[in-house]
Amino acid sequence: MARTVGRVTDTMRAADGTAGLPVDVATEGARIAANVSRVVQGKPGVVHLALVVLLAEGHLLVEDVPGVGKTTLAKALAASVDASVRRIQFTPDLLPSDVTGVSVYDQETRAFEFKPGAVFANVVVADEINRASPKTQSALLEAMEERQVTVDGVSYELAAPFLVVATQNPVEMEGTYPLPEAQRDRFTARVSMGYPDREAEVAMLDDRGTTDPLATLAPVADAASVRALVAAVQQLHVSDAIRRYVVALVEASRRAPELRLGASPRAGLQLLRTARAAAALAGRDHVLPDDVQAMAQPVLAHRLLLTPDAAAARRTPEQVVAGLLADVPVLRGR
Repeated sequence: MARTVGRVTDTMRAADGTAGLPVDVATEGARIAANVSRVVQGKPGVVHLALVVLLAEGHLLVEDVPGVGKTTLAKALAASVDASVRRIQFTPDLLPSDVTGVSVYDQETRAFEFKPGAVFANVVVADEINRASPKTQSALLEAMEERQVTVDGVSYELAAPFLVVATQNPVEMEGTYPLPEAQRDRFTARVSMGYPDREAEVAMLDDRGTTDPLATLAPVADAASVRALVAAVQQLHVSDAIRRYVVALVEASRRAPELRLGASPRAGLQLLRTARAAAALAGRDHVLPDDVQAMAQPVLAHRLLLTPDAAAARRTPEQVVAGLLADVPVLRGR
């Protein structure tokens, strides 16, 4: 029996337990992407990747020079979803408790009361994350991986969906701390904004001469609908051949002579999840090798560490990933 393309026929359950309408991931995703593109002009690929990461239940690292719209992308995505949003400005004096929360002694009750930190939101915008110390950066590790925060031996669950959109400046800039390997590995994908083309930049000057389009951006989805979209993406069919192809790619990275650190098992899991989301946004109910290949660069490159010889030869992780895609054969099967 043929599958229904682009639509999940099982009804989703809303947060209150009532039956909802069938979810069309491609249509709903296009609405969110179009809304974000009202603010982030001339960057459809960047907007698409941000949406893929959202539906894959991952986290996005946006890296580039100042002034190209990193924070604007994060804010526009957050504003397009009617959910709780918190922004954290990472600075050298930011403390881990500012991120996770702290227990405060209440004189009246003579007991400690937990005051949630900024991480307790559906969308957390971590602005200039690499300007904070590694100690403060590590405050996000548990939250990003386990969707919970532990303070004074007590674990507090975070709301779903939970998305961290972090921006960072290039490590060569003054006052920055390189993200440790464990932190980078928790980001599902990394993207660079790049400069807009001439037409997009002229349009930006015209649109933002008197008003800020971000201030008037209305949400087109809510937390419940995002949860339904995520559940729909998880139902997409993935063949055994696709799974083996993903494993073959990450295994090949561990044997690559240019690398001293290859892709982790978490990287393979995130690669498959983003491929599922990309397939759903394309209107398909199954994953193709093309989906895996399209997501390989943004998902794998930032996790790889070059050997000194490869770095001296001016090789880049992106070039290594391109080589892996060229060398690893696509497995056939159902």
